[in-house]
Amino acid sequence: MLLAIDCGNTNTVFSIWDGTRFLATWRTSTEHQRTADQYYVWLSTLMDFLGIKAEITDVIVSSTVPRVVFNLRVLADRYFNTRAMVVGKPDCELPVDVRVDLGTNVGPDRLVNTVAGFDLYGGDLIVVDFGTATTFDVVAADGAYEGGVIAPGVNLSLEALHQAAAALPHVDITKPQRVVGTNTVACMQSGIFWGYVGLVREICARIKAERDRPMRIISTGGLAPLFQQAEDLFDDWREDLTMHGLTVIHRYNTHKDFRQ
Repeated sequence: MLLAIDCGNTNTVFSIWDGTRFLATWRTSTEHQRTADQYYVWLSTLMDFLGIKAEITDVIVSSTVPRVVFNLRVLADRYFNTRAMVVGKPDCELPVDVRVDLGTNVGPDRLVNTVAGFDLYGGDLIVVDFGTATTFDVVAADGAYEGGVIAPGVNLSLEALHQAAAALPHVDITKPQRVVGTNTVACMQSGIFWGYVGLVREICARIKAERDRPMRIISTGGLAPLFQQAEDLFDDWREDLTMHGLTVIHRYNTHKDFRQ
């Protein structure tokens, strides 16, 4: 039983993988003060509630927040008697190359998405992840990570708009019925939704033009389902893309025959 943990700037996702499928997935807010004991009480309570009798034997972590990694490692050691594998650390190898400028630190989540995308779809991909930041990652024909684009996340943009303009309220993100709004909320929702649709289209179009070859566009992240409502924006959407990538990386590091 593998416990896969994806820690982002806003949320941390825990999934239990039994070798063939995910038994359950839970999400909690990312807080670096949370202790290993608190993680275990929260996780074990949810497992008991769903009647899941999973004996965790392995743990793999991808984290964009370095300060939480220590307590997640303590969780693995203290409660599951295993050493957590951490993406980005020297002892956690990747099944794909990373082709970026020397000295560049690529976010672990972006590398995991690259591994997952290549495993599921093959190469020549653009992976769009709607997280705290909206990221675009380019996957080469051979699966290598070749860089990408980072834009402000949807929720981050909305929060900044709300905080910087006193007259503008906080609004829920949704697809508006019309482009032109007739009230403040509708105007803001239209600007965010269609603004990000335009951002995704333009950036992906420019990546394709720069690469000069056909590329598939795959979306993931919390708000990806919302933007699926825009026609012909993505070729596919995968909710568990990052978690799938963690299972592939774990298998690559623990099964030598998987590399052949």
